[in-house]
Amino acid sequence: MSDTYQTVNPATGETLQTYTLMSREQAEDIIGQTHHAFLEWRKVSHSKRAEALTRVAALIRERKDQYAELMTREMGKTLAQGKQECDLCAAICDYTANTGPDALADEQRELQGGTALVTYQPMGVIYGIQPWNFPLYQVIRYSAANLMAGNTVLLKHAANVWGMALEVEKLYRDAGLPENAFRTLLIDHDVSDAVIEHKLVRGVTLTGSPNAGRTVAQRAAKVLKKTVLELGSNDAYLVLADADIPKAVKYCVQGRIYNGGQTCVAAKRFIVDESVYDAFRDAYVAEMKKITFGDPTDDNTVMGPMARKDLRDGLHEQVRQSIENGATCTLGGEIPEGEGYFYPPTVLENVAPGQPAYDDELFGPVAALIKVSGEEEAMRVANDSPYGLGGGIFSKNDERALELARDLFDTGMVNINGYNLAQPNLPFGGVKDSGYGREHGGFGMREFVNIKSVMINQS
Repeated sequence: MSDTYQTVNPATGETLQTYTLMSREQAEDIIGQTHHAFLEWRKVSHSKRAEALTRVAALIRERKDQYAELMTREMGKTLAQGKQECDLCAAICDYTANTGPDALADEQRELQGGTALVTYQPMGVIYGIQPWNFPLYQVIRYSAANLMAGNTVLLKHAANVWGMALEVEKLYRDAGLPENAFRTLLIDHDVSDAVIEHKLVRGVTLTGSPNAGRTVAQRAAKVLKKTVLELGSNDAYLVLADADIPKAVKYCVQGRIYNGGQTCVAAKRFIVDESVYDAFRDAYVAEMKKITFGDPTDDNTVMGPMARKDLRDGLHEQVRQSIENGATCTLGGEIPEGEGYFYPPTVLENVAPGQPAYDDELFGPVAALIKVSGEEEAMRVANDSPYGLGGGIFSKNDERALELARDLFDTGMVNINGYNLAQPNLPFGGVKDSGYGREHGGFGMREFVNIKSVMINQS
């Protein structure tokens, strides 16, 4: 990366803004300022921190149209989905404010000859490295929890959404948090490595690819710092023999094309029992054909462009390699002519091991259909992945679907007979190459705290 970076509208190719990268020295100055803010913020009561997050939620709702328009310009999300993202972020802040004081309260424990206390104390500056696909949510997800815990926060956002990165800094400041409680770093990877190793940075959280996760985790481990990683996935959705096919089709289409398919917990592999495969495939393809893609500012558009040209071209190469290795393209699979980084809804069949559509994450609107014989094979194929973030099951037998989801599905999250994104009150995170650690549901507030035992003996 040069000393400057230009953001680009992916729907038109138009240059939006030019940013100057910060030097290592500038980044280190900001780290120092954020640490000094921590020394004061940690003294603020849980209730006062909660009040600040309630103000953040109100401001997000107030600025929803502004933020949605910025997301659309920078990464191509439709305006409607940008507003939905804002609603989720406001709900996360409210949930964190409402539950934080109890989640972080001191706990009394027994101690022979006295009493004991377990206390959740903030650690310091927490560094977040975040992607572009949900440019507000990815940041709010980790920052609200850590600010509630009494930490202060640094952000390295994906460069193509640096406009939103600076807006989030302004958001927290406008809500009345200390000036340096949340700071955005416009830096490259080399400076980011130095931030990870800086003595005043106490923890690192990353959302990104498994390769990025390995690199960041190894660098943090060398200096004995905890990490939380939310990485990619290849989520499997099982359509069992007794599934409600119209319902399965509805949610499997929604789960594949939401946010242009650029979602970690998108439905990606569709594992369908042979007895209902043809019925599901025919209905699924028919619905995918109806998906409109184009101008993300048009209310009638369901799917905007992909966020960058290199991402669109990389996805197309994965489709091409899958076809070369035996997959059949039933729908889409061709880059459309004209401006913008668009990719059509695409359906691949005869998907098998050795193809990117089976083995890897396809981060775009490409569905992989896999025919299986029976529940046992369906679950085996679902778990035959290095990833383990989310997944789903469609079956009219709710009790059996719950057993499969709870006991056998090797993922951090499972949907039954539907498709849901992140929920403020439920833990979010994965296993295997999808990472470790949890956010939301109160769990994120305890990821980067010092769980301290205080033993009080009778005097």
